Amino acid sequence: MPPSASSAAPSRRAETLMFLALSVLVWPLIAVGSVGAYGFSIWIYQMLTH
Repeated sequence: MPPSASSAAPSRRAETLMFLALSVLVWPLIAVGSVGAYGFSIWIYQMLTH
């Protein structure tokens, strides 16, 4: 039996909200954090070797 439109609407809305949360909040934070961690590791490496 296929799901009715009323039962599919909340999951579709939740899926849209989760996509927006991931694309607007989580992935930019991961990108900034990973670039920052890479820069920090280079900085520490240079302090230890120069």
